[in-house]
Amino acid sequence: MTILAAIRREERKLEKKLGQLQHRLNGMRTAAKALGHTAEREVVGAKKRVLSAAGRAAIVKAAKRRWANVRKQAKKAVS
Repeated sequence: MTILAAIRREERKLEKKLGQLQHRLNGMRTAAKALGHTAEREVVGAKKRVLSAAGRAAIVKAAKRRWANVRKQAKKAVS
């Protein structure tokens, strides 16, 4: 049971530290709000990456070439 007790002690320490950090964060948010700004970070969506048709065709061609080599090696191994 000493392992369980150690885990519980560590949990209490982490909960206490989390409370302290939340308190500090609330203080920072209050200070920022008092200055007329927000401390909240806005969620910015990632840009969608676009692949041209030529780029896609090059990838397909390279993949087909790689698989052809794999099949060729497998055929050599069987023979």
